[in-house]
Amino acid sequence: MARLLSERLADRAVVLEQDVLWVEGLRDPTDDHRHFRSTWLRLAAMIHQSGRPAVLCGTVVPIELERLPERALFSEIRYLSLVTDREILAERLRGRPAWRQWSEPRIAETLEFTDWLVATAATMTPPVRLLDTTGVPTVETADEVARWIGAALNSESDSAAE
Repeated sequence: MARLLSERLADRAVVLEQDVLWVEGLRDPTDDHRHFRSTWLRLAAMIHQSGRPAVLCGTVVPIELERLPERALFSEIRYLSLVTDREILAERLRGRPAWRQWSEPRIAETLEFTDWLVATAATMTPPVRLLDTTGVPTVETADEVARWIGAALNSESDSAAE
């Protein structure tokens, strides 16, 4: 998704895939991967100083970022989650290359997380918008995500102009 979004948003934002920094030194699971999350917030803030917003693609829920000291570097963070039917998600995960290490227990954990996310997204602070991608081609999903980001950027521009 990050590659497709980069193409669509090239003139408006810097799109980043969080897994690029999923390296040994940042994989510490302590406190919801605090060091990893803090590093990403710092990087996004530095990118934003250049006048372009950062779009971070990856798995995260608001509580993992909102409580960090680095959160103060941003006026707002918006969250969008791509979700799909459980069977389709499991099939996609099983189809990934072996080096991605998607075992059955890990797939089950991901399905459980997705169920929890769908059930609680609207009550999170801030709320997470869900985009159901079941049966939707990847290119169309990327178009919809780019529209959502574009609307958010336009909203910020309108607010700044007032």
